[in-house]
Amino acid sequence: MKIAVCIKRVPDTETRVKIAADGASLDESGVKFIMSPYDEYAVEEALQRRDKAGGGEVVAVALGPDAAQETLRAALAMGADRGVLLKAERIPADALAVAKALAAELKDGGYDLVLFGKMAVDDYHHAVGPMVAELLGLPCVTAVSKLELEGGKGVAEREIEGGVEVVEFALPAVLTAEKGLNTPRYPALKGIMAAKKKPLEVKPPALGEVRVVAAALALPPERKAGRILGEGPDVVPELVRLLRTEAKVL
Repeated sequence: MKIAVCIKRVPDTETRVKIAADGASLDESGVKFIMSPYDEYAVEEALQRRDKAGGGEVVAVALGPDAAQETLRAALAMGADRGVLLKAERIPADALAVAKALAAELKDGGYDLVLFGKMAVDDYHHAVGPMVAELLGLPCVTAVSKLELEGGKGVAEREIEGGVEVVEFALPAVLTAEKGLNTPRYPALKGIMAAKKKPLEVKPPALGEVRVVAAALALPPERKAGRILGEGPDVVPELVRLLRTEAKVL
């Protein structure tokens, strides 16, 4: 089974965000970058499917700067067979441009399955995986929490409000992984050393026209200081009045 896993280099979720001098990008000085956590579930699922099939290839694909090679090496250390970096100095804010670049790379790869994380934790678009599926003309199931594959077909479960949705689909297909699909492995020392020798190809991306740009970034406004009105039931009328006239939440 040949599987592609599209991953993204993102700031660590514990990063203290600082806006760069241009006012429209992240100040990356001192920022630790990691593989987007949902992508780890996608990589793990690809490895398990390859091993269950008794062979095949898992290819990790990323769009980003040279530094994204480190993210790809993390996927190789987990067990992916090779990596492809579509080198771009900056990842566009335009999800469609990113999807077109990935689809162009995947189109003639002969993949049985293309996996993504449900979303990247830096932009929360939820969009690139389904867009790639549309561009490739493949079925797509998003936020997969359970997966069964057999005989060129698959059955996926996805959690929805108040229940579970069961979706049947034919392969090849594009799936996005939800937390809980599996338990991602930690790379062992042997895998980390082996990753250094695995092939990693760097090539230019077919981005095409970028139609969406980030014009500006701004931190949320600081919260106003709280006010203590007193204690006991006697302060309730005044609290209700302030919630209506000042906070305007009632």
